[in-house]
Amino acid sequence: MAGPTSSLTQRARVFVPSRRAIAEPTWVRRLLITVALLFMTAFLVLPLVVVFVEAFGAGFKVYIDSFTNPDIWAAIKLTLLTAVIAVPLNTIFGVAAAWCVAKYQFRGRSLLVTLIDLPFAVSPVISGLIYVLIFGRQGWFGPWLFDHDIRIIFAVPGIVLATVFVTFPFVARELIPLMEAQGNDEEFAALTLGASGWQTFWRVTVPNIKWGLFYGVILCNARAMGEFGAVSVVSGHFAGKTMTLPLEIELLYQSPDSYATAFAGASILCLLALVTLVLKNFIEWRHARASADESV
Repeated sequence: MAGPTSSLTQRARVFVPSRRAIAEPTWVRRLLITVALLFMTAFLVLPLVVVFVEAFGAGFKVYIDSFTNPDIWAAIKLTLLTAVIAVPLNTIFGVAAAWCVAKYQFRGRSLLVTLIDLPFAVSPVISGLIYVLIFGRQGWFGPWLFDHDIRIIFAVPGIVLATVFVTFPFVARELIPLMEAQGNDEEFAALTLGASGWQTFWRVTVPNIKWGLFYGVILCNARAMGEFGAVSVVSGHFAGKTMTLPLEIELLYQSPDSYATAFAGASILCLLALVTLVLKNFIEWRHARASADESV
């Protein structure tokens, strides 16, 4: 005689449709795959190919000599400096914000989440303009900064601030859903067993969020190095001083004599994008593998 469990299993089989029943026809699947491949080829692969073809079009020697240009070398160094400052700051903020949102219930929680998403909704140009209105010569703090010989706008600090603003959601947005899904049980267990707050954070929380954290840092770094709009507003476009690599590429592209140099710089950003994609896929693969090992 079948028990309650068998009865429930039979009911589940009745209500759960088979995979074959909901599968799309073959021609539909092929059509969707073809459209997706054509779209990716036209809007992603082809532009990347064009950049490298143009970069090496005048020969490998010309490509290498492009990086002896003092302005483009200064732009590369400024871009790296900006990322080195902005990414760690956003990592600290992202972890703290995700911890607050995912681990606690408090008044203003929804407002905090909305503010985290704000840079996604605001144009980067508007983001840069905000800092000009605050720290510019005619801004709120401009006269005081000018009197004390402190330069933020049209200087490196303004570039860093603008980059931090446009990139700070990436780490937080990767960690918030991950921490919410994991819950607080493991942290409570560690605290109950006598672990301190820092021990719980480093030995329980960080190992659980490490793949999401790496993923958010990679995306944040890629956006920091490739940001154009906000940085363009606050930089002042001083050659060799406040020109990041995207700004320098745009300037070089406007001059026919610097055409090859512009694409050489663009190839660096494309390589960054490709490296980011590879790291992203690697992290997803490691995370999936770790999840599979834990389930076993």
